[in-house]
Amino acid sequence: MPEDFANDRLLMLIEKSSHCLSFYHVDSGRLVDSVALPEFPHEFVVDSERRHAYVGHYGVRTSSSTEAGGSSIFVIDIANRRLERRIDCKPYHRLHGMGIDRFDRLYALSETAGVLLQFDTPLTDEVPTRAVASGGLKSHLFALSRDGQWAYCMNLLSHTVTKVAPQNAVVAPIAVSPGEKPEGILLSSDEKTLYISNRISRTIVAIDTETMEIKRRAPSRPDPARIYAMPDNRLLVVNYEGRSASVIDSETLEELAFTDLPGRPAAGCIDANANVAFVSIDTNVSLQLDLKTLEIIKSFQTRNEPDCCFLLNQS
Repeated sequence: MPEDFANDRLLMLIEKSSHCLSFYHVDSGRLVDSVALPEFPHEFVVDSERRHAYVGHYGVRTSSSTEAGGSSIFVIDIANRRLERRIDCKPYHRLHGMGIDRFDRLYALSETAGVLLQFDTPLTDEVPTRAVASGGLKSHLFALSRDGQWAYCMNLLSHTVTKVAPQNAVVAPIAVSPGEKPEGILLSSDEKTLYISNRISRTIVAIDTETMEIKRRAPSRPDPARIYAMPDNRLLVVNYEGRSASVIDSETLEELAFTDLPGRPAAGCIDANANVAFVSIDTNVSLQLDLKTLEIIKSFQTRNEPDCCFLLNQS
């Protein structure tokens, strides 16, 4: 049996080029355990009871690859830190964006097919329960309403954001063009505003989710890749090629503060209680960022290409 860390804070971390989901002790930075997976796993979500994680098999290192990519979802037993089973999603490949609603229904976005798959009981489902078209090309990430009634898909090649109804395929996708290469996405806590970062346009956009009209637009630092909600209703944006992190006012979209980072930030997560962000850096480092001062509190070495992360047992 794996060592028991039930009362400790562990960071679950995808290490894309080491092809695994790893568990790190937050305070010491020690690698606790690692679950080996097929090549290039990527996004993942955790269920409401934090018993299982669902990892999409993207199967290629970057979105510019011409290969077909993976076609499975890996179900991870968190307590025992092992691969419990796989869900075969063929013919849908490059499963990238992952989501889970308050009913623990699982959603996975196929980048190549532009299809959002749904699994009502993902612990036992062998095939998707339903699927809807994303309404865009090269559908990469998505945001999901808590009840699973709406999803907002980021489409890298059509440069669009589309609003789709996962439970009702007769509802046509509603598209808006927020800028070039929209990728970072955050749905506000009241679900009335969708925040988008456009990597090529270097802009941050706020969209009204009811009308799908752009409410505000502001310039950003180079290559804004991901957006996260801070505890005080501000936004944290990590800028990949800009090698920095920015704090953004959620109303005006103006930058309030920024800090340089020791590498390109790929992804992260936030501990709202501790007011700390965990950020994965392309120098194979996970760092902790104090959200009040934007100072780096500590960091630890990871394996190859750390990316998406999730904090267990928040402080």
